[in-house]
Amino acid sequence: MTRAVLGGVWALLLLLVAASAARSAEAPPVSLIEIDGAITPITVRLLDGALERARTERAQALIVQLNTPGGLERSMRSMVQSILSSDIPVIVYVAPAGARAASAGVFITMAAHVAAMAPATNIGAAHPVAVGGGGGADKEMVKKIENDVAAFARTIAAERGRNVEWAEKAVRSSVSATEREAVKLRIVDVIANDVPDLLSKVDGRGLKTKKGPVTLQTRGADVKRIEVRFRDRFLALITDPNMAYILMMVGMLGIFFELSNPGSVLPGVIGGISLILAFFAFQSLPINWAGLLLILFGLVLLIVEIKVVSHGILTIGGVVSMLLGSIMLYDAPETELRISWFVIVPTVASTAGIVVFAVSAGLRALYRPPSTGVSGMVGKTAVVKTPLDPEGHVLVDGELWRAVAQDGKAAPGDGVRVVAVDGLTLKVTKAANPR
Repeated sequence: MTRAVLGGVWALLLLLVAASAARSAEAPPVSLIEIDGAITPITVRLLDGALERARTERAQALIVQLNTPGGLERSMRSMVQSILSSDIPVIVYVAPAGARAASAGVFITMAAHVAAMAPATNIGAAHPVAVGGGGGADKEMVKKIENDVAAFARTIAAERGRNVEWAEKAVRSSVSATEREAVKLRIVDVIANDVPDLLSKVDGRGLKTKKGPVTLQTRGADVKRIEVRFRDRFLALITDPNMAYILMMVGMLGIFFELSNPGSVLPGVIGGISLILAFFAFQSLPINWAGLLLILFGLVLLIVEIKVVSHGILTIGGVVSMLLGSIMLYDAPETELRISWFVIVPTVASTAGIVVFAVSAGLRALYRPPSTGVSGMVGKTAVVKTPLDPEGHVLVDGELWRAVAQDGKAAPGDGVRVVAVDGLTLKVTKAANPR
């Protein structure tokens, strides 16, 4: 009897293990992409590409592992639209520990079919900041922007069944919440230590997608990471505010050197490519054109300083103009969309130094006494080859010239100095020492 019971237990366990294994084998995979950094048009491209890749691989869901300080509102709205209209469930997972979903990240997280956070993470502070930090913006316009963003937050929260009141407070009062507070306030759905834990906790959850109701079967499902392609990495690199700024400065210097030295080719090629890449990046960044004009004006002042005696006033003005322009170049409150001081100071200093050095060197060469040709002969020392009485021949730089002595006779071997050139005849005087 005992053996029969034990045999039955073992058989039941084997059946359960087999059923679990069969379920895992049958469960479609889950795709995962990591988005780390400011929200820009590049992240929009990454999300859309990840959704398309997940569809191609017949994934049952897409996990977006998110860590962002915020970003551009236009890009954020595009990502939210993609998530809301997705026929594949999107799980936004704020991770790893120490990560955040701030500003634009709040809307993206709330728009997800499932919102999750890792321990020691936070979400919130979604108040819109006016252009230039809001200091000079019209109060009525700021109010309109705030109302528009608050309404957007409410509608997303209502669509996903999340806390509408907190969503509005995140916009109007910049409130934030930890992962535990977020679960209690119904901002997110679960707290997960890692991706396997997340898949286990959302398993069996019913969701509403564009195609209709979907039930997740994620426990033990394979996770397929979507690697960012080289092209997207390159685009993300050049659209970094610091890199775009450096490309612009290099481009301006390259064009400047090409115009100063026509035919040098290399500076023009490098400058042209750099400027094109910089302007491509500027299309994706919140550019303040007043800042760009200040940088160009500063460069002009540095060039003018070489030709106009201002006792350093133009140089100081040029450096100050470039510094102010660099600070104002981007209209964005997020630090990730500003230029670092560790980039601004060396770049402005090196640009000013290079321009001043190059232009001053060119002017020195322009006003230097000629050293070749007929005019370059004046002042040179020659050696008498045939007696000058007063006419004869002298040797100058290995060349034999007809010469006329203007202060008496000169014997062969004597040193004379050229004082004038008359056609092909040199006028010379005695020199102290022969060369």
